[in-house]
Amino acid sequence: MVHTHLDIGIQSRMNRIINPKDNRVVMLAVDHPYFQGPTTGLRNMSKTISTLLPFCDCLMTTRGAVRNNIAAEDIGSKPIMLRVSGGNSVLFDELSDEKITVTMKEAIRMDASGVAVSVYIGSVNQQQTILNLTGMINEAESYGIPVLAVTAVGKNMARDLRYLGLASRICQDAGARIIKTYYCEEFSRLVDAVSPTPVVVAGGKYSSPPDALRMAYDSVEAGAVGVDFGRNIFQDANPVGMIKAINAIVHENHTTTEAMDIYNEYLPGAVKLD
Repeated sequence: MVHTHLDIGIQSRMNRIINPKDNRVVMLAVDHPYFQGPTTGLRNMSKTISTLLPFCDCLMTTRGAVRNNIAAEDIGSKPIMLRVSGGNSVLFDELSDEKITVTMKEAIRMDASGVAVSVYIGSVNQQQTILNLTGMINEAESYGIPVLAVTAVGKNMARDLRYLGLASRICQDAGARIIKTYYCEEFSRLVDAVSPTPVVVAGGKYSSPPDALRMAYDSVEAGAVGVDFGRNIFQDANPVGMIKAINAIVHENHTTTEAMDIYNEYLPGAVKLD
């Protein structure tokens, strides 16, 4: 197959984000403060990133975190999935009222491997967020940068196959190179509906180690290329053990029982992140 230079750029960055050897990825999501402020586990963002960065494949984060919370010696060590949509906070009921907040020029200057945009299907701002996505894709494609679409879920939106499948397929047809969504029953049908676009699964609110590991296992078994977990890692009492256990599931095909054994190995002396 003959590639254009732009195709090569897209594929090169996709290979940084998703390991081409096994087509799997463990993303670490630490972009929450863009609307949640000083979230538990991310109050000392520098410590959280330095502690967990060695064990993820890709860091999903914000412009400010890259500038202020990644040690100089770690810059460039892992690919950055840069959040570029925002404009609201938890103080406002309608989180879907987002716009593009970071320019493509800035994303390139920061050496982002990809950019992430949230899309709120079924919200009052549905069209606006879809146009946020398509506008960013139009610009990003011209520079060979993949766009990750986040199928954000509002307070009254069910996390079921019908809704998540609809949202994911809309994002694929808009041109997203990667789709981030939630796990649901019959998840393999969602993956099939957007194939060959890779799907990563969001962790959502903190649950428990067994539940989070089960979600990671079920996700990759159903065809996801990996997970983009945040709170289920950095809010856990054993964050290093948790991310190592998730890596074992995603990259080494371990069972949840085997992953819990890895988690428990790191539990003695584990330090919770602030």
